[in-house]
Amino acid sequence: MESTTEAAADRRSDETVSKGKDKDPKTKSPPRTKTPPDVSEVKPTTQQHQSPPEAEIETDDTATIEVDSRHNYDSASDAGYGTDEAGSTASTSISSSIRDYAFENNRRYHKYQEGRYQFPNDEPEQEREDMKHSMIVNLCDGRLHFAPLHNPQRILDVGTGTGIWATDMGDEYPEADVQGIDLSPIQPQWVPPNVHFILDDAEAEWVYPENSLDYIHLRHMTSSIRDWPLLVSRAYEALAPGGWIEMQELMFDLRCDDDSVRPGNMVAGFFDNMKKGLESFGVDLLAMRKNQQFLLDAGFIHVQEVPRKVPVGVWPKGQKMKTIGLYNRSMIYDALSGVSIKPFKHGLKWPQEEIELYLVGVRKDLMDSSQHGYIPFHVVIGQKPE
Repeated sequence: MESTTEAAADRRSDETVSKGKDKDPKTKSPPRTKTPPDVSEVKPTTQQHQSPPEAEIETDDTATIEVDSRHNYDSASDAGYGTDEAGSTASTSISSSIRDYAFENNRRYHKYQEGRYQFPNDEPEQEREDMKHSMIVNLCDGRLHFAPLHNPQRILDVGTGTGIWATDMGDEYPEADVQGIDLSPIQPQWVPPNVHFILDDAEAEWVYPENSLDYIHLRHMTSSIRDWPLLVSRAYEALAPGGWIEMQELMFDLRCDDDSVRPGNMVAGFFDNMKKGLESFGVDLLAMRKNQQFLLDAGFIHVQEVPRKVPVGVWPKGQKMKTIGLYNRSMIYDALSGVSIKPFKHGLKWPQEEIELYLVGVRKDLMDSSQHGYIPFHVVIGQKPE
């Protein structure tokens, strides 16, 4: 096991900020999530995008979610909810200026490239991000990815966060070199020996040579990126011919199939206000609607979408979707105070007291299981021509 955290800005000047510590190579990192060893491949959503070789799994899982009419669930204990334990959030020692943090309303934010990301990076937020990872892997039937990978050697996780996805991929593909980049040095200290983390801004000039990567993964980045076409074009350049890109995004746009979500629902209103607040920072919260077109415009082929529905709450009938809905509700509930500070206070210019009063109503509607809301989840993959 080893730990590696570097600053890409220093790497560009050929100066390594820090190197990891060696540990007994026989020691293995504890598994967090498991992906089935045979990761299936996907069909195209339209004929014009072409189908990748041997694409055989069904991609559309957007049928109406059946409502559980037997009970009304109103508390987080109803479905026996429990989160996976996250690894230590310590990371290797790097330069003090990079390790500094910014604080506001008792929440901690990244200092490196301050202002590029509007949400906290403290322990409560890290726990929420790991919960979100468990929810998405469960939603995707245990898959860490949908791109049809065959012995990838160089994998990049853009916006790695706590590093949990990169760590799981390192376990899944022990022969691959897995790198995760993020603005915050919050990744675990001890990770598989093939996993490394770089402190970097995904929208800065990339340090990866052309044709050097086999797979690029982006997830939960829609609240961070200002220039998606530029980012996708850089990914295209860095991928080797035949390499894959995968973009996984939650769309924070409350929807309903049975008209049970009432007009004026405050969760829907919260998402709308969050979108408006982030616009003042140059971020489009619903940019993932264009992900397929971004890939096509950059030159990718075999561009496909894998849609899912993520219930908000424990109203679904099936145990799997009930658990996913509970994860989602808990993830949103825990996020409300932290993620609203900068978009609402600085973006919309709301007083802090007004924000807190507003969130009381949002929490009330969020816990109302008589309203059967869900948010879309979109996976888009594409391949660089060989």
